[in-house]
Amino acid sequence: MPKPSTSPAASILALLLVLGAASGGQKVKPESLAPAYQEWLKLTTYVMTDKEKAVFLELANDRERDIFIEAFWRIRDPTPGTPANEFKEEHLRRVAEANRRYRGGSTREGWMTDRGRMLIILGTPATVETIGGSAELVPTELWSYYGDPAKGLPNHFVLVFYQRGGAGEYRLYDPWNDGPSRLLVQAATKYDVTDYEGMYERIYELQPDLALVSLSLVPGQIPFGFQPSMEAQAQMTAILESPKRAINDGYATHFLNYRGVVSTEYLTNVLEGASEAVVLFDPLSGLPYAHFAMAPQRLSLDYYEPKNEYYCVFQMDVSLRAGGKIIYQYSKDIPINVPADRLPDAEDKGIVLQDTFPVVEGSTKLTVLFRNPAGKEFAVLEKDLEVPSGMARLAGPVLGYGETAGRKDAFLPFQAGETRLHVDPKMTFAASDEIRILVQAIGISEALWTAGSVRAEVRGLRPQSPVRKEWTLLLKDQPRRAVQNLGISFPAAELSPDYYDLTVTLLDGGGAAKDVRTGHFVVSPEKSISHPIAYARTLPRTGEFLHFYDLAGQYARIGAAERAEALYAKARSLNPGYTAKIPEYAAFLIQRGKPEQALTLIEAAKDDPKLPFSYFHIKGRALLALGRLDAAAAALESANRVFNSDTALLGDLGRCYARMGRTQEALTVLRASLKLNPDQPEIKDLADRLAKK
Repeated sequence: MPKPSTSPAASILALLLVLGAASGGQKVKPESLAPAYQEWLKLTTYVMTDKEKAVFLELANDRERDIFIEAFWRIRDPTPGTPANEFKEEHLRRVAEANRRYRGGSTREGWMTDRGRMLIILGTPATVETIGGSAELVPTELWSYYGDPAKGLPNHFVLVFYQRGGAGEYRLYDPWNDGPSRLLVQAATKYDVTDYEGMYERIYELQPDLALVSLSLVPGQIPFGFQPSMEAQAQMTAILESPKRAINDGYATHFLNYRGVVSTEYLTNVLEGASEAVVLFDPLSGLPYAHFAMAPQRLSLDYYEPKNEYYCVFQMDVSLRAGGKIIYQYSKDIPINVPADRLPDAEDKGIVLQDTFPVVEGSTKLTVLFRNPAGKEFAVLEKDLEVPSGMARLAGPVLGYGETAGRKDAFLPFQAGETRLHVDPKMTFAASDEIRILVQAIGISEALWTAGSVRAEVRGLRPQSPVRKEWTLLLKDQPRRAVQNLGISFPAAELSPDYYDLTVTLLDGGGAAKDVRTGHFVVSPEKSISHPIAYARTLPRTGEFLHFYDLAGQYARIGAAERAEALYAKARSLNPGYTAKIPEYAAFLIQRGKPEQALTLIEAAKDDPKLPFSYFHIKGRALLALGRLDAAAAALESANRVFNSDTALLGDLGRCYARMGRTQEALTVLRASLKLNPDQPEIKDLADRLAKK
C-alpha cells in the first residue's frame, strides 16, 4: 500500500533526534578490542586527548572505529586539501624511529621508553650530547629543543635522560622530583642530598653542560637557593600536552552523537564555527522567539558555469528539547549563491546562517545541525535557552555591529519590531565598529514603567584598571507596551582591547533588581575587522498563524494543556482554511478528553487530498474514544487501506476490535504492529491477554 509522503529532510531529522538524544553507549575495555585497534590506541597514546579516547571506547562496532580513526587523522592534517597527511606520516615515522632506536637495553618497546616518548612528542632534537658514565656521574644524554611559546613551551629547553646505576633504560630526568642527587653515582654517601648548591658545583666541575640543566629545563636558569625549579614541573606538563594543545576535540563528541545520522564523508569533516542564540519577544504578537546564528569557519562552494557563480545549499536540522524530551523540530535549506566576481569578498568575510522560531517559556536546549553537501562538512550549534515568564522581566541582551530597519511584513532573525541587528556570532568588535545593544522589558506594570529603569554595565576583564561603562535607561522614556525595546549604541573605540562582560538589570523605583541578564563580547586591537554576510530565509507575516501552531505543539508536549489549547484555537482562528495542522489539533483534543470537538474539527480535513490517512485515523480515534465502535472500526479500516504499515493505527484498530469482541482480528493487527515495532509494552500486554482467551 502507498505510504503517507514525508520529506527526506524530515526523515533524516527524525533519525537525528532519536540518535542525537543519546551521547554514547557502554564503554569497552581496550584489551577487549581487536588487536588492530589495541595497536592503534598504543600508536596514538601520546597525541590522543582524553575525550577522544573516551569516545573511541564507546563506539559500538569496528565500522564506527574505522570511521573515527579516519576522522582522528583528518582533524590533525595541516594541509587538508592535499592527498598527503603530513602529521600522520611524521607521527608514524617517529614511532618507527623510537621502536628502532630504543628497544635495545629495555624490557619494553621503544615507543614506551622515556626517550621514545619524547621523540614521538617533540621530534628529533636540535642537538644531542652524550655524557658517558664515570666514577662520580651516571651516563646521561642531553636533548636540546627550541620550543613554541604558543604551546606553553620555553623558547629553548634541554631534556636530560639518565641511566640509573650506569645500566639499563635511560629515564627522563625531572629536576623537581629527581634532583641533582640522581645524577651523582654515590650521592647518598658522599654528599648531603639537601645541599643542592654543593651538588650543583660538583656536577659543574665534572660536566658544566649537565650542571646547567640539573636544576631547570632552561639552561643556566639557577633558581633561588639552588633549589630545583618547581617551574620545571609546569614546563614538563606543557611538553607532554603540547601535541594535544591545538586539537579541538569537540569533533569526537559530535562523532559519538551523530554517527549513523551523518554520512562518513561528513563525520570526518567537522566544521567548527562561532555560534549565538538568544530569546527575543515579537512586539506585535507578544510571542517569544529563539534567534540563532552560526558562522562556519570556512565556506566550501561548487561552481555553476552557466551563471558564472559559486553555490551551495546548507541543510539545517533544528531540534528543541525540554527535560530531555523533543518538543519541536524542523528542517530547512538555506541556499548560498556567490557571483564569481564576489567570491574574494565572500571568502574574506565568510557567512553567517541565521533563523528564528517560536519557543515555549522555561528552560530548553537548542540543537542545530548544519550540513554543507558541497564540502561534505557538518557543524553543530548547541545552546541552552531560557525564556523568562511572569511579570517584570528582561529578554536579551543582543549585541550587534550595526542595524537596519525591520521588515513589517516578515519575520527575520534578530529582528524585534522596527529594528533588526546585524549579529556576528564571534561577538568581536573593532575600533571602527558601532556596538549596539538591544534588550527588552516584558510585562511592565504602570507603576514600574513610571518609576523603573534598566541599567546596563560593561566591564573589562583585565586585572589592572579595567574599563567600565554604565548607562541608565528610564522605562518611561519609551511608550509603555507589552514588549518594550530598549537600545544602547556607542563606538567600540571608547573601549580598550579586552574581553568584556555585559550586565543588564531591571530596577524598580527603589533600586531593587527585578531581573538580570548577561552577555559577553571582545574588543579587538585591530582598527577594523570583516563581519560575515548573513543568510536567512524569511517567513511572511501572513504565515504567523503557523507560529501559533508550532508553539501550541510545544506546550502540548511539555504538558501545558491549557496554554496549548488556547494557542491551537488562536492559530485556527487566524487561518480557518489551512487544513495541514487540523489532524494535529484534533489529536490533541482527543488526548485532552474532548473527542466530540475533535470529531467536528477533523471534518475540515475531509476533502484535503494530502490527508486521507490522517483524516480517517483521527476520526477513528475520536469515534473509539466516544465508544462508537462500529463507526470507529470503519474509519480505522479506511485509514489502513491508505497505508497498512503504521504501528499506531494498527494498535488503535486492534483495541477497537478487542472492545468489539473480535478477538482473532484484534490479535492479527496487534501482532502486525508488534512485528513492525516490538517495543510497544501496552500493545504486547493486550495481545498476550487476548491470546490467553
